[in-house]
Amino acid sequence: MTAAAVERAHQEHWGRLLALLTRLLGSLDAAEESLQDAYEIALTAWARTGVPDRPDAWLLTAARRRATDRFRREATLARKLPLLAIPEPDEPEVEMSTIPDERLRLLFTCCHPALPAEARIALTLRLLGGLTTAEIARAFLVPEPTMAARITRAKKKIAAAGIPYRVPSDAELPERLAGVLAVLYLVFTEGHSATSGDEPVRHELCDEAIRLARVVMALMPDEPEAAGLLALLLLQHARRDARTGPDGRLVLLPDQDRTRWDAGQIAEGRALLRAAAGRGPAGPYLVQAAIAAEHARAATAADTAWNRIAALYAALEELTGSPVVRLNRAVAVAEVDGPEAGLALLAGVELPGFHLLPATRADLLRRLGRVEEAAAAYAEAIARAGNAADREFLAGRLAGLTAAAG
Repeated sequence: MTAAAVERAHQEHWGRLLALLTRLLGSLDAAEESLQDAYEIALTAWARTGVPDRPDAWLLTAARRRATDRFRREATLARKLPLLAIPEPDEPEVEMSTIPDERLRLLFTCCHPALPAEARIALTLRLLGGLTTAEIARAFLVPEPTMAARITRAKKKIAAAGIPYRVPSDAELPERLAGVLAVLYLVFTEGHSATSGDEPVRHELCDEAIRLARVVMALMPDEPEAAGLLALLLLQHARRDARTGPDGRLVLLPDQDRTRWDAGQIAEGRALLRAAAGRGPAGPYLVQAAIAAEHARAATAADTAWNRIAALYAALEELTGSPVVRLNRAVAVAEVDGPEAGLALLAGVELPGFHLLPATRADLLRRLGRVEEAAAAYAEAIARAGNAADREFLAGRLAGLTAAAG
């Protein structure tokens, strides 16, 4: 029971407490070590005295005391003590309701553009999400020492480069917020369509991305793109249970059992989209959420409004210039104007290493009856695919194509 209470407190309060301690101590490492100690102490103390009414306040007090002990040993107490202001043991814990939420500072620090993309993702999951290094390593299928080194290098880069622990100015905010949202979307995308390994979906990454998107939305409620990202993630994740069959194989969107889609997440995503739509010009995440909403409102695959989806993808491509968007637009256009029109949009598109480009070409060529070209494209897609489920699905498509041709 105590362990469950500590785990619940970790999920609910880790990010906020770490962000506050980082500001107080001026060091990510010191804040993280002190907070980890506090949670370890709680396992024993709460078993003896019971779970406190305010676990967050108790943990903050314990962490600050541990920091004081550490700074005393390091002879830096005089510099840090005014910030820590530790109450004596018989004094009540600090009142958390009077302390500002510092998570935005920490989030913008973790996602600073001076850090490489892989480091931003790892730091965000470790420091804001509270995932252990081992959990992050497992999620991204890399050895734990490799992930630990990645996180350590990122922290050293923050210190060495003097990356400020603050929310960007109004002038910087649009670009910097886009970077934060991109990190969360990358986390979700890796969970939603795993690029390697045996599992096609990693639900723990999807859930963590949604949780962190809720944090950003709560802290920046007037930012339409923050709402757009959360809406997009909810609308996409609503299909999670229908995306694989009982045998673990991928099920394409047109073939999914839509009764298994999460109606609650769809309703929440559509409500967020409606609320954000009137706050100014739509950005990329709002447009993508609108596309996901079009799929969600179709009772059957045949009811899908592909003409509206194609128009939304055209608008998204104009906003982003992304070849991945062009790829998705080609799929939609093929549904409206036929596979030849879709293939025409893909002419000249290059996405090295991205298996969905040759896979899409293969499908359009198959529909046109160009069997040999389709078979070659499927083979290319299989060679590029890093996930076992993707390779198995594509191999099945290739086998079916050759069997029909024979």
